[in-house]
Amino acid sequence: MCAAARTTDAPPAMTPILRAAQHCFVEQGYHGTSIRVIATRAGLSVPGLYHHHRSKQEMLQAIVRTAMESLHQQSVEALDAAGEDPTARFDALVACLVRFHAYEREQAFLAYSEIRSLDDEAREAHIGRRDIQQRLMDTVVDSGVARGLFTTPHPVEASRAVVTMCTSVAQWYGSDGPLTPEALVERYLDIARMTVGGRH
Repeated sequence: MCAAARTTDAPPAMTPILRAAQHCFVEQGYHGTSIRVIATRAGLSVPGLYHHHRSKQEMLQAIVRTAMESLHQQSVEALDAAGEDPTARFDALVACLVRFHAYEREQAFLAYSEIRSLDDEAREAHIGRRDIQQRLMDTVVDSGVARGLFTTPHPVEASRAVVTMCTSVAQWYGSDGPLTPEALVERYLDIARMTVGGRH
């Protein structure tokens, strides 16, 4: 989705059961959703649902893990396709982040909003994956600053600001709004370039 062409196998696709759970969690919140509601949404009995997933917590963990693994893989592919130029790599990564959070809004929304609902071990693992994702942007911005392409005196904070801006798309974007994902990409590229002191 992010890169022009996919070069490796994608992470496992979301199953119909996880999609049903995802919709329920977005609509009612993790704690407000019962196993019975998920089972009904998935067209299963409660015992049938438990045959596939041991608990509601396991389903949430699978959803947010899939979201982060998919985002990271697509980001790496976008960077690989962009080549070595820091400006091209920055643009590719920003575009990938915006597209992912627009097209996969529900997954991305849960990966942000339901961190508090993960158990301790899963939360720690999730934060670790999030930090790995952030380091992709940190590396690109540092490279641009080192080569004089970005003029920000605060690369660490600028990198975090750009990522936060892009990931926030999942909190408000709607496909029925005035902007397509591609139009949003162009606007966010302008803002992101200004944030790091790059060319417009």
